[in-house]
Amino acid sequence: MKNKKITRAIISVSNKSNLKLLLPILKKFNIEIISSGGSYKKIIDMNYKSLQVSNYTGFAEILDGRVKTLHPKIFAGILNIRKNKKHRNDLKKRHISNIDLVIVDLYPFEKQLNEKIKFKKLIEYIDIGGSALIRAAAKNFNDVTVISNIDDYRYLANELKINKGNTSLEFRKKMSAKAFSLTAYYDSIISNWLNERLKIKFPEKKTIHGNFVNKLRYGENPHQQGSLYGVTNNIGLEKLHGKELSYNNYNDIYSGLDVINSFKKNEGVVIIKHANPCGVSSDKDQLRSFIDALACDPISAFGGVVVINSIVSKKLALELSKTFFEIILSRGFKKDALIILKKNKNVRLIDFNKFKSSHNEHYQFFGNSFLVQDINKIIYEKKFKIVTKKKPTVNEMKSLKFAFNICKFVKSNAIVLVKNKSTIGIGSGQPSRLDSCRIASDKASRFSPDKIANSVAASDAFFPFADGVQELIDLGVSAIIQPGGSINDAKVIKAANKAKIVMAFTGTRHFKH
Repeated sequence: MKNKKITRAIISVSNKSNLKLLLPILKKFNIEIISSGGSYKKIIDMNYKSLQVSNYTGFAEILDGRVKTLHPKIFAGILNIRKNKKHRNDLKKRHISNIDLVIVDLYPFEKQLNEKIKFKKLIEYIDIGGSALIRAAAKNFNDVTVISNIDDYRYLANELKINKGNTSLEFRKKMSAKAFSLTAYYDSIISNWLNERLKIKFPEKKTIHGNFVNKLRYGENPHQQGSLYGVTNNIGLEKLHGKELSYNNYNDIYSGLDVINSFKKNEGVVIIKHANPCGVSSDKDQLRSFIDALACDPISAFGGVVVINSIVSKKLALELSKTFFEIILSRGFKKDALIILKKNKNVRLIDFNKFKSSHNEHYQFFGNSFLVQDINKIIYEKKFKIVTKKKPTVNEMKSLKFAFNICKFVKSNAIVLVKNKSTIGIGSGQPSRLDSCRIASDKASRFSPDKIANSVAASDAFFPFADGVQELIDLGVSAIIQPGGSINDAKVIKAANKAKIVMAFTGTRHFKH
């Protein structure tokens, strides 16, 4: 029989807010309730009948509540196979009744972790009995229903109504899958927390957890399915206007936020296209910053994502409205700015002021394996090694630092051309560094020819030959910054000295594949 009659339930929940939805249904179908601690008190206070766990088991709660539901009478009632004659005899011999419904949630460990309470107190939010009850019921889904999320109470209530006090096998399987996902998620948070505290960067077993945020229209392409998950319940992005976001939209958004979070608050504008910056500026005047970022490559910027590190004013909104962007992100929008920008029904407006980037690791998946590495968080501020006869001016040094810090966000091979803390040409994602130099130079020549004089260039990795450097020299840059470390460094330096430009070595590579 696929449908199973519910005769007895155990309830042990931390969040009791939705019990009012369930208790009338359980009463209607004469389902006996066993409950513990605060759940028992709440049920009684709501004028419903319940048998306290300790009275049911004949064993009082001990160890300050650490042991209350962990008892053979409870777990045998859940785990026995109803069709198994030996199991039935075991229960009969020991006077144990079936428990057909388990309604349990887990101690809010993640919430307390985010509130950064003391270690000793946090330990007490690691649920043992609840996890055991959920897993036992989930394992025995053929006979037992498990509800591990208060959002599923309404589905259970509906299931019992439709099936007159029974649950279907399909429903039990679905709830079982959700239950095992929950316990796996819960345990992964705890294990990752302990590994982090113990500074175990690469443990023998690695777990990744995530909360479902929403299903996307599709993945990178229409034939691929996609969804968004967050490592916290709130991803910190508030959509104020426009249609739903796609997989590619999120990819661009997070690329832009990575760049903008490397700036000081209320400073900087980034324009992203296909997860690559196509214009970046860090002028304190946000209108000027946007104009300069857009000027780097106005053709690529069309239909892109712009990230503004401040509250958008009416003046800035008027300028933004002159170019079509798929998405505009900012730390907020003035009311009159929203009125202007909302006139375009196709643009999405997002407030990222509550967005917090706390991740420390980067993952890349390949079939049955994945790579893990630290996030590249280096922001270059220290002095560089100047390897040429000519030394940089103060302004050149500022531009060199800015250019090198931006190139780490550009797909390799990356070349970034800068004038006064604004990009004027970007070459990205080429197998040949020489090609990236040519692309960056071409963009600067096309869109910012008047800014080339006294501009600087940054490379994410060393120049294997002097040809790429010569391309930049021919364009007219006054200084180049790169990691150094090539067997041809001497030839590269010689070319720079011959052209009487500055060259700086950082000793740090910024590959981004």
